[in-house]
Amino acid sequence: MKLRHFAVVLTFSGVLFGANDAVRRLHESAEVITEVMGAADKAIPQDLFDKAECLVVVPGVKKAAFIVGGKFGRGFISCRREDRAGWSAPAAVKVEGGSFGFQIGASETDVVMAVMNRRGAEKLLQSKFTLGADASVAAGPVGRTTSADTDAQMQAEILTWSRARGVFAGIALNGATLRPDDESNKDLYGTLTSNREVIEHAKPPAGAGELLNVLNKYSSRK
Repeated sequence: MKLRHFAVVLTFSGVLFGANDAVRRLHESAEVITEVMGAADKAIPQDLFDKAECLVVVPGVKKAAFIVGGKFGRGFISCRREDRAGWSAPAAVKVEGGSFGFQIGASETDVVMAVMNRRGAEKLLQSKFTLGADASVAAGPVGRTTSADTDAQMQAEILTWSRARGVFAGIALNGATLRPDDESNKDLYGTLTSNREVIEHAKPPAGAGELLNVLNKYSSRK
């Protein structure tokens, strides 16, 4: 009987830890957007933010020797709601591999991706998605009033940026693979659900409020 009770406690603790870990990453994602958009001369251009169909934030992509390609991170994707006012509940994603441009001495890199059209958004909601293979990708321009002024940026379905050691810059993350983070989705929403179901139907969990407030603050399309 004691063993059963102990097992239940361990299971509950594991679930609680998982939920807390996912909420922590939601908070970190909100911080990334706040800090990036708060730097007027080094922000995501406002016109691109306003045009974006979805935004992906992966705080603290790490160098990881056990992953082929050496990079691993966990973050979230949120897309415009169907009524075009505000953003959807965040769906959890994992990112692996790709050229993240780690600076010398940097062990972690924040990554932000802007999905610029519905076609790119549809691809991103698949079970597995590779930048540069499943959708065109380009380094995003930097500067609140800067526009995407090159052919690559104008035609790309996804624009990408990275931030390491305080430096925010556009970088083409060719070869990076994104897939649903089923464990985090289950921790946040209480059931195993696909990223498409989260984006299209889920009610945001309490821990997502800060991130959604930040996204709405900088681009709500009201």
